[in-house]
Amino acid sequence: MSLHPQAVAALELWAQGPSVTDPGFGAEGIAAMRADALKGAAAEPKEPVHRVEDVDAGGVPCRLYLPTGAETHRVLVFVHGGGFVFGGADAHDSQSRRLAACTGLAVLCVDYRKAPEHRYPAAVEDVDRALAWVGGVDAEALGLDPARPAVVGDSAGGNLALVAALRHPGELSAAVLVYPFLDPELAGPSYASETGGLTRGESDWFWQQYAASPLDLADPDLAPLRSTDTRLAGLDVPVLVQVAGEDVLADEDRELARRLSGAGVDVRLTTYDGMVHGFWRHPEMFDAAEAALAELAAFLRRHA
Repeated sequence: MSLHPQAVAALELWAQGPSVTDPGFGAEGIAAMRADALKGAAAEPKEPVHRVEDVDAGGVPCRLYLPTGAETHRVLVFVHGGGFVFGGADAHDSQSRRLAACTGLAVLCVDYRKAPEHRYPAAVEDVDRALAWVGGVDAEALGLDPARPAVVGDSAGGNLALVAALRHPGELSAAVLVYPFLDPELAGPSYASETGGLTRGESDWFWQQYAASPLDLADPDLAPLRSTDTRLAGLDVPVLVQVAGEDVLADEDRELARRLSGAGVDVRLTTYDGMVHGFWRHPEMFDAAEAALAELAAFLRRHA
């Protein structure tokens, strides 16, 4: 396959900005990129929702988006992407709103701690605490249904969403993984591509920020493809894996779907041909982002 013309235009635009692999990139570069992301997010269209509220979910800052409709809402726990380093409730406000509006579910965006200031397993622990909060009294007081929330994550958030589903068997209703970031070995043939919006060098940089030590890179709660088939077979929720066809992560994402299917998990794999990493976040640039969101919403209507 080849890059979609919309992907070509997006890559040309993104290439004008800095990269984490630029010489001398460090703490100042991280801070600058975080600030730029907030500026960009502030300019994004805001889908109207019934109510937005910042909440303390078991000690984890989260933002809750309530759609219009029922008095009691089923919950979608959204674990945003950003390479474990970037992003947050403010930077992903537009995505959270879109999820609430299109699914009709209450969306809890988890503002988990970021690397390198907070390395593994801080983010995993924060998602655990947020899920526990959904099942508690505080969530019920806000009109949330505590039973079996769904979990959605993109990129690094897809990693954390998958790990959460593996760590909490019987507690979730569905999992959607949008081009999840899974393999610190960078082993897939798709890593030979340097045209998909994320490079091999950038991927390696993100893993190095996230892991507290080289030993962590073999931990299946950091690298879920390291999970045994027995552990994967315990994943008792339907899973949707959405792949960007030209992404360096494409092969590891397909490998995850293959292994889940082999373990007897109800898994659906959809490849968005010609798309690059990050397309899902930008419906203003990619028609496929709307298609992926519609598929996600239909999947959750069936299962969440």
